[in-house]
Amino acid sequence: MMKAAVNKKTDAELFQSFAAGDEQAFRAVVSRYKKSLYMFLRQFLNRQDIVEDVFQETFLQLFSSRDSYDRTRPLRPWLFTIAANKAKDALRKQHRTGTITIGTISEAQETSFDDMLNTLSFDEKRPYEVLEKRETAYRVRRVISNMPENLREILILAYFNKFSYKQMTDILSIPIGTVKSRLHTAVARFAKDWRNIEQEHKS
Repeated sequence: MMKAAVNKKTDAELFQSFAAGDEQAFRAVVSRYKKSLYMFLRQFLNRQDIVEDVFQETFLQLFSSRDSYDRTRPLRPWLFTIAANKAKDALRKQHRTGTITIGTISEAQETSFDDMLNTLSFDEKRPYEVLEKRETAYRVRRVISNMPENLREILILAYFNKFSYKQMTDILSIPIGTVKSRLHTAVARFAKDWRNIEQEHKS
């Protein structure tokens, strides 16, 4: 009963309880966002060996920032801001050591971005469809993982996590005009690379 009551609280209420010393409230925040955050990091980093570290560091910073969190602002964009910054720091370290509707982005006869990604959540169990879904998922991951970091990041935030332009402006600390132009570039890049990989698959 107590767990159900905790889960019904808003993010701000949970954080207020956590700041007052209720660690169960923090565990509820982690439970609420761990899946979407983990998926974001997996898609963005494409490096399983550092996903776990960044995931833990993100929640560790959230834990230590309980007194500085502005409860008038939504928690989710702030959490993803922390995660994005931690992820970029991790990628830089690796290099040193060696709700937006995107819509159709390709020709009318070709698979649209929405249609293609929607196949990833298709739940039918017929064997040929399961295999087709797995193959599509593999190709999506391949295309996204080969995109430049800034384009990959904004595409994942916009489509997979449904952040608004304003939220992405806050998360990425860039003007809204840059968000729009970067997302447009990311979608166009995805369309081009997707067509190439489709042609490669057919040949």
